[in-house]
Amino acid sequence: MNSATTTSSTVPASGPPRSSTDRRGILFIISAPSGTGKTTLCKQLTTNLLGLWHSISYTTRTPRPGETHGHDYFFIGEETFREMIARNEFVEWAHVYGHLYGTPWKSLTEKIDQGIDVLLEIDVQGAMQVKKRFEDSVSIFILPPSMTVLRARLQTRASDTAEEIQRRLHKVKEEVWSYREYAYIVRNEDLGRSLRDLESIFWSERLKTKRLNMTWLENNFILDDEQKTEDRKDLP
Repeated sequence: MNSATTTSSTVPASGPPRSSTDRRGILFIISAPSGTGKTTLCKQLTTNLLGLWHSISYTTRTPRPGETHGHDYFFIGEETFREMIARNEFVEWAHVYGHLYGTPWKSLTEKIDQGIDVLLEIDVQGAMQVKKRFEDSVSIFILPPSMTVLRARLQTRASDTAEEIQRRLHKVKEEVWSYREYAYIVRNEDLGRSLRDLESIFWSERLKTKRLNMTWLENNFILDDEQKTEDRKDLP
């Protein structure tokens, strides 16, 4: 993969205030080698879990069979992509296998501010950049059972040339060294089990104490009615 140039901009302002029981959305980052089954797992997650939105990236490559604009990616020309770079519209962007890919700021941050969890599929290089900008994000690395299994999967899907498959396998060996940067590792040997593992991670993160809205907790379980009345009097 060619080296990537990454740009950033100031995070857009938050939207309207949420009710006391709401929380900010969580950004879930998922990376995996090509052929691991990541896309299938991510699509199933967004189907199974309420309140989870699958972020859609921009790319200059042409759609593959079965892919649609606005669903799998936003497929745009290189000139348009570079105009978006100039306007600082990407959290990160990269040059991968001769094509440009970018994660948009606006839709991602709007969902998080609305209390909606966001699922972002992204390669290791892009994930490291996004993690710097969203320190509270949750990163997950999905791996195949072995390189032998991965090679067989890539050959079976018959969408890449032998040269492309070899290049992807070489890239896997480089990316695996980044596993320490991820909070979780899921081994995708059985699709059903891997999906259950991922759902467990999502539910666990949603229930962490640090993500609770403490105002709601205090009003319902700690403060008595007199204290609540006094607090309301102090408000401007």
